[in-house]
Amino acid sequence: MERKIERLFDTPGPQPNGMQATPDGLWILDQSTNQVSLVSYGGEVLKTFDTESDRGSGITDTGEVLWLASTYNRQILKVDKTNGSTLAAFDTPGASETGAHGLEWHEGKLWVAVPPSATIYQIDVEDNFTVLHTIPAPGNRPHGIAWAGDELWCVETSHRTIYRLNPEDGSITDKIEIPEPHPEPHGMTLWEGNFWYCDAHTCAVCRLPL
Repeated sequence: MERKIERLFDTPGPQPNGMQATPDGLWILDQSTNQVSLVSYGGEVLKTFDTESDRGSGITDTGEVLWLASTYNRQILKVDKTNGSTLAAFDTPGASETGAHGLEWHEGKLWVAVPPSATIYQIDVEDNFTVLHTIPAPGNRPHGIAWAGDELWCVETSHRTIYRLNPEDGSITDKIEIPEPHPEPHGMTLWEGNFWYCDAHTCAVCRLPL
């Protein structure tokens, strides 16, 4: 099935690498400025604030707080969603020279895609940031992750592909390729039956149907 890929608008920052859909709009984390912006689905910037992330590459929203992947100091930050202040910081599982990219909050647990270990982790943030479950990522450059019901999807940026994974063992059950010349997928989220993704190279925000 060929899906229509729409380029909708550009992000406010020069290197977007994390994205999370919410009823209020899209949270976008920029890897260059380390700023978080809330942007409407039409591209209007609603708010922007600084964070303490180090070339951050992933963001998710619990409804109460934000979690950020602070990639180059290999931490995951719990952040106040009104002003970007850090509430807590945790070491990233599977990190080496760098840390996490994609983050997703699902059923009270944090899911984290970590390129150095090519692994996706399920973490209990209320129990000393304990790793509960791991699955292999679909490649060594996993970025954005998202849930559609009980289906887990993960961007593998080097493959320009969004993979559907079995969350029990990481086996690939479907895939959606993003061919050139479309912008490359980095941060990714799901909203109302559509994937939304951003490209850290072109600043593009794109949409395609699930």
